[in-house]
Amino acid sequence: MRTDLGLEVHLNVPYEKALERVLDALRKEGFGVITRIEIHDIFKEKLGREFRQYSILGACNPQLAYRALSQRADVGLLLPCNITVERDSARSAIVRIANPTAQITATGLEGDGSMQDVAAEAMARLSRVAESLHGA
Repeated sequence: MRTDLGLEVHLNVPYEKALERVLDALRKEGFGVITRIEIHDIFKEKLGREFRQYSILGACNPQLAYRALSQRADVGLLLPCNITVERDSARSAIVRIANPTAQITATGLEGDGSMQDVAAEAMARLSRVAESLHGA
């Protein structure tokens, strides 16, 4: 499903399995995960509060990042591509993938053809990630 912010995929697998599938699908599209934030652990440690399993992954495709940063250093503020994986129930998870083209539009860079091209390619790759999760 496409939302204003990105893509959303509901998986009928436990959170841990969904996380594995996301990491594998990202690798196949040339992305590596350079940050991984376990929100549930942070809330437990910093707030003493329980929270459902929820991870924020910072994914980077080095070729696309290089192209973007070679054109505009400030576009680094939009990197990496964020993906969330959260436990929906004991047997299902939700994956959300940020839409790079929406970020370009939201930041007023839609008139920059080189940034639009990079964002479009990133979105195509991330769309294939989402599609592969449906088929897995």
